[in-house]
Amino acid sequence: MKNILFLLFIVFLPFSCTAQNHPKSEKDKSEMKPSKNEDGEWDLTVIDTQFDYFLNAIAKPISQYSESYLKNKNTFLVNEWNSYYNSGKYRNIIESGIDYDPRENYGIKFEYKLYQVFAYVKWKYGLKMQGLSGSDAVR
Repeated sequence: MKNILFLLFIVFLPFSCTAQNHPKSEKDKSEMKPSKNEDGEWDLTVIDTQFDYFLNAIAKPISQYSESYLKNKNTFLVNEWNSYYNSGKYRNIIESGIDYDPRENYGIKFEYKLYQVFAYVKWKYGLKMQGLSGSDAVR
Protein backbone atom coordinates (compact mmCIF):
# COMPACT_ATOMS: atom_id res chain seq x y z
CA MET A 1 0.00 0.00 0.00
CA LYS A 2 2.84 2.38 0.87
CA ASN A 3 4.49 1.64 -2.46
CA ILE A 4 1.31 2.52 -4.37
CA LEU A 5 0.91 5.84 -2.54
CA PHE A 6 4.58 6.65 -3.11
CA LEU A 7 4.27 5.76 -6.80
CA LEU A 8 1.16 7.98 -7.18
CA PHE A 9 2.97 10.81 -5.42
CA ILE A 10 5.94 10.52 -7.80
CA VAL A 11 3.67 10.37 -10.87
CA PHE A 12 1.58 13.44 -9.95
CA LEU A 13 4.42 15.59 -8.56
CA PRO A 14 5.47 17.06 -11.93
CA PHE A 15 1.90 18.18 -12.63
CA SER A 16 1.75 20.19 -9.42
CA CYS A 17 5.01 22.01 -10.19
CA THR A 18 4.17 23.41 -13.61
CA ALA A 19 3.89 27.18 -14.00
CA GLN A 20 0.57 28.75 -14.77
CA ASN A 21 1.25 31.07 -17.68
CA HIS A 22 -2.22 32.33 -18.45
CA PRO A 23 -2.06 35.94 -19.64
CA LYS A 24 -4.30 38.36 -17.83
CA SER A 25 -7.46 39.30 -19.64
CA GLU A 26 -8.51 42.93 -19.92
CA LYS A 27 -10.91 42.37 -17.03
CA ASP A 28 -8.15 41.02 -14.76
CA LYS A 29 -5.64 43.82 -15.33
CA SER A 30 -4.93 45.75 -12.17
CA GLU A 31 -5.25 49.49 -12.32
CA MET A 32 -4.90 52.27 -9.81
CA LYS A 33 -8.01 54.42 -9.87
CA PRO A 34 -8.51 57.69 -8.02
CA SER A 35 -11.33 57.66 -5.52
CA LYS A 36 -13.10 60.23 -3.41
CA ASN A 37 -12.79 60.17 0.38
CA GLU A 38 -15.56 60.93 2.89
CA ASP A 39 -15.01 64.68 2.45
CA GLY A 40 -15.64 64.44 -1.30
CA GLU A 41 -11.99 65.13 -2.17
CA TRP A 42 -9.99 62.93 -4.52
CA ASP A 43 -7.57 60.68 -2.67
CA LEU A 44 -4.77 58.31 -3.54
CA THR A 45 -3.74 55.49 -1.20
CA VAL A 46 -0.14 54.29 -1.31
CA ILE A 47 0.45 51.07 0.57
CA ASP A 48 4.27 51.17 0.73
CA THR A 49 5.37 51.98 4.28
CA GLN A 50 8.33 54.13 3.19
CA PHE A 51 6.14 56.45 1.12
CA ASP A 52 5.02 58.48 4.15
CA TYR A 53 8.65 58.90 5.20
CA PHE A 54 9.53 60.02 1.67
CA LEU A 55 6.62 62.47 1.57
CA ASN A 56 7.50 64.04 4.94
CA ALA A 57 11.30 64.00 4.88
CA ILE A 58 12.56 63.93 1.30
CA ALA A 59 9.95 65.30 -1.12
CA LYS A 60 9.66 69.01 -1.80
CA PRO A 61 6.72 70.58 0.04
CA ILE A 62 3.41 71.10 -1.74
CA SER A 63 3.88 74.88 -1.55
CA GLN A 64 6.68 74.66 -4.14
CA TYR A 65 4.27 73.58 -6.89
CA SER A 66 1.28 75.01 -8.68
CA GLU A 67 -1.68 72.82 -9.55
CA SER A 68 -1.27 73.45 -13.29
CA TYR A 69 2.41 72.45 -13.15
CA LEU A 70 1.55 69.20 -11.35
CA LYS A 71 -1.33 68.43 -13.72
CA ASN A 72 0.91 68.88 -16.77
CA LYS A 73 3.67 66.73 -15.27
CA ASN A 74 1.23 64.05 -14.11
CA THR A 75 -0.38 63.81 -17.55
CA PHE A 76 2.99 63.11 -19.13
CA LEU A 77 4.18 60.80 -16.33
CA VAL A 78 0.96 58.74 -16.27
CA ASN A 79 1.24 58.17 -20.03
CA GLU A 80 4.86 57.07 -19.61
CA TRP A 81 3.96 54.83 -16.63
CA ASN A 82 1.07 53.19 -18.50
CA SER A 83 3.25 52.58 -21.57
CA TYR A 84 5.79 50.80 -19.34
CA TYR A 85 2.99 48.79 -17.74
CA ASN A 86 1.37 47.81 -21.05
CA SER A 87 4.72 46.83 -22.60
CA GLY A 88 5.71 44.77 -19.55
CA LYS A 89 8.82 46.86 -18.97
CA TYR A 90 9.93 47.10 -15.31
CA ARG A 91 7.50 44.36 -14.21
CA ASN A 92 9.22 44.12 -10.84
CA ILE A 93 8.39 47.79 -10.14
CA ILE A 94 5.25 48.67 -12.14
CA GLU A 95 2.47 46.29 -11.13
CA SER A 96 -0.56 48.24 -12.33
CA GLY A 97 -1.65 50.92 -14.73
CA ILE A 98 -3.02 54.28 -13.63
CA ASP A 99 -6.50 55.51 -14.59
CA TYR A 100 -6.02 59.29 -14.79
CA ASP A 101 -8.17 61.80 -16.68
CA PRO A 102 -6.33 65.10 -17.25
CA ARG A 103 -9.69 66.87 -17.80
CA GLU A 104 -10.84 65.99 -14.27
CA ASN A 105 -10.24 68.52 -11.50
CA TYR A 106 -8.61 66.36 -8.83
CA GLY A 107 -7.28 69.21 -6.71
CA ILE A 108 -3.74 70.14 -5.77
CA LYS A 109 -3.42 67.62 -2.90
CA PHE A 110 -4.19 64.69 -5.18
CA GLU A 111 -1.99 66.02 -8.00
CA TYR A 112 0.87 66.52 -5.54
CA LYS A 113 0.54 63.04 -4.07
CA LEU A 114 0.38 61.40 -7.51
CA TYR A 115 3.44 63.36 -8.63
CA GLN A 116 5.30 62.28 -5.51
CA VAL A 117 4.46 58.63 -6.26
CA PHE A 118 6.57 58.95 -9.42
CA ALA A 119 9.32 60.75 -7.50
CA TYR A 120 9.21 58.05 -4.82
CA VAL A 121 9.60 55.26 -7.38
CA LYS A 122 12.60 57.12 -8.79
CA TRP A 123 14.06 57.60 -5.31
CA LYS A 124 13.49 54.06 -4.05
CA TYR A 125 14.01 51.95 -7.17
CA GLY A 126 16.07 54.24 -9.40
CA LEU A 127 13.46 54.15 -12.18
CA LYS A 128 14.25 57.07 -14.45
CA MET A 129 11.23 58.60 -16.10
CA GLN A 130 11.48 61.18 -18.89
CA GLY A 131 8.98 63.57 -17.29
CA LEU A 132 10.81 63.71 -13.95
CA SER A 133 13.99 65.72 -13.62
CA GLY A 134 16.49 65.25 -10.82
CA SER A 135 15.54 68.40 -8.91
CA ASP A 136 11.78 67.92 -9.25
CA ALA A 137 11.23 65.67 -6.28
CA VAL A 138 14.05 65.98 -3.76
CA ARG A 139 14.64 68.88 -1.39
